[in-house]
Amino acid sequence: MRTSFGTASVEGVERLLCGSAISLVLALGAGGASAQDGAEPTRLGPVSVEGEAPAYKAEPKSPKYTAPLVDTPRSITVLTEEILQETAATTFTEALRIVPGISMAMGEGGQPFADRPFIRGYESTSGILLDGMRDSSAQSRDVFNIAQVEVAKGSSGMFAGRGAPGGSINLVTKRASAENFINSSFLYGNADQKRATVDVNHALTDSIAARLNVMWHDAGIPGRDEVYDNRWGIAPTLTAGLDGPTRFTGSYTHYESDGITDYGHPQDPATGKPVTGIDPDTFYGLIDRDFHDTKLDTGFVEIEHDFNESISVRNITRYTRNFNAYIANNPDDSHGNIVNDLVARVVKSNNSVNKTFVNQTDLMALFETGGLAHSVSAGIEYSDERTRRATYSVDQTAPGGVAIPRGGCDQFGAGAPSNYNCTSLFNPNPLDPWQGAISLNTPTITKAETVGLYLFDTVTINEQWLVNVGVRWDDFSTNTSAGLSSDNDFVTYQAGVVFKPARNGSIYASIGTSASPSGVTAGDGAENISTGNENLEPERGRNYELGTKWELFDNDLSVNAALFRTEIVNDHVAIAPGRGAPQEAIGKQRVQGIELTISGRVTPQWDILAGYSYLDSEIVDAGPVNTAIVGNRMPNTPEHSFNMWTSYEFTPAFTLGGGATYVSERFGDTANARSVNGYWRFDAMASYDISENIDVQLNVQNLTDKRYYERVYTTHMATVATGRSVTGRVNLSF
Repeated sequence: MRTSFGTASVEGVERLLCGSAISLVLALGAGGASAQDGAEPTRLGPVSVEGEAPAYKAEPKSPKYTAPLVDTPRSITVLTEEILQETAATTFTEALRIVPGISMAMGEGGQPFADRPFIRGYESTSGILLDGMRDSSAQSRDVFNIAQVEVAKGSSGMFAGRGAPGGSINLVTKRASAENFINSSFLYGNADQKRATVDVNHALTDSIAARLNVMWHDAGIPGRDEVYDNRWGIAPTLTAGLDGPTRFTGSYTHYESDGITDYGHPQDPATGKPVTGIDPDTFYGLIDRDFHDTKLDTGFVEIEHDFNESISVRNITRYTRNFNAYIANNPDDSHGNIVNDLVARVVKSNNSVNKTFVNQTDLMALFETGGLAHSVSAGIEYSDERTRRATYSVDQTAPGGVAIPRGGCDQFGAGAPSNYNCTSLFNPNPLDPWQGAISLNTPTITKAETVGLYLFDTVTINEQWLVNVGVRWDDFSTNTSAGLSSDNDFVTYQAGVVFKPARNGSIYASIGTSASPSGVTAGDGAENISTGNENLEPERGRNYELGTKWELFDNDLSVNAALFRTEIVNDHVAIAPGRGAPQEAIGKQRVQGIELTISGRVTPQWDILAGYSYLDSEIVDAGPVNTAIVGNRMPNTPEHSFNMWTSYEFTPAFTLGGGATYVSERFGDTANARSVNGYWRFDAMASYDISENIDVQLNVQNLTDKRYYERVYTTHMATVATGRSVTGRVNLSF
């Protein structure tokens, strides 16, 4: 590790070990300070409950949550493994479809079609966590090794560190347990969809268990005939110390994918909408040239120790190497080609390798001071991120090497005269015999180093009043081989007051902050360091929230409501015209709204997860150049969104389920000149238990075959959503 990451990493690890030693000393010193009778601290670990838990309801796994959800003063949605299975979600994007207030965006910077979530109107790519630690690489994630997904809304600097002005998302991986089982699944559907998964867990001894998850996926995309998505992965895990105070978990994940990036359809500059009259299946890429390959390797080691019932410590180390390469076609509408029924095949490309080393130590403690009960989580985090990123040089000239201007398709025409760099608007041929040279350009190396310290505390004053506070300090530095650098340290915090009118309910008020320094995506995303934003003061996010949470029907059903206001101050905005212009941290954006969610079990047969989000977004200050956009709505921020998934067990063997999604109009740009219409989408599921060990499941996604645009880009294009997908699955369990 030290050799591959260099001197900076060695120094960072030494600082980390020092911090870990301090945490250990504190823990040992607090050994006699445990909770007394009276007001009990809220949480240290999982609570065992008699009976079957609701399939749609779960508590977060991260130690940064120091209270149960009902007593946590912010909006949090947890997607369980049961929900992922019932909805037939195979990717991160599909899983988030049923969470209100989240939209997925498309973009560049290594992420043409990678996971790019917007939470409450703000990009949250930098707020994606894996087992509580930052997962910064650009990738499209499969959920074959995911146990649950935790979405925290509102400025989440406390949880995620840098970035995350709208919220953060924590992916919890599957772990080995003290039981024996084999679960396998085999899926087949239209568009030649095929998928197989195997999940094997075996208790080797009373204290040691191993688990293996394997996935193979080979599929076309319904409604997009030329697009495909093939992938496979393997994830072995070993856990020791299951029955003791000290536990060790080691895991490794290997994941590969290959496919074609689909940029969708061009937009019409005259209307700001996708061009009408295009067949939804129309694809503008070149099958023999375009590609998208990824390869991910992740190693993970976790050590936990319980000093007593009130004090525990854990240390996690993770190393990730992510390779991401693509050549894709951008159906360019920006230079007058479509008025001549032509489209320029403008190339977008990327070849990047991201290497990340992260080490995190957490101390969890329950104790009393002066009659006040405390549930504390403190930690130190160190990360070293290295990204080598380059683009491809792809020949976009006519025969003879004559350059084709982006608006020159009408001069050369479609087909051979333009070497197929221009094609028909309504009848493109993805099998065009394009011929040209492809070479890799000189890469840019980006290095980023982070040291973070944080402390969370839920203070129980009495049975009715709790106070939740947290503070985090980060030191973030980044530099590139092009000579750019930025170094920032910043503090984020959260504070909330919870009033409990009853044991099963709470009313809360809270504030949380975030900080996004220049180069927040560390060279592998859309928010990288540049000459325009070098060494700017970090963008500051603030979230104000007033809400209530209730646990009904013997705590099987959770009902939540929240009023919130999330704003960015010190937004990085241009102070001169043109791309790459210098920026200043003087802008301001605001999103305010309401959110309603319900999750859990209504009756022993009926489970539901549903939510509604209203987002009133506004660009308040855009600097001296872009004054015309002041007052406009923010990109990728639908005003209304509604999401629901529910299932009903008609008999012990037969279950029906269904879902509905509504998303209103979304703008792709700050000028509000590019947009896609809102849509309704419906899904359905039926499952039947043939025997104790065999069940079958039928899923119909996009039941009505609604053809809509799922993502919209700032310029040029919008992504066509998947058409109707019909899949049958056989599940075997032993």
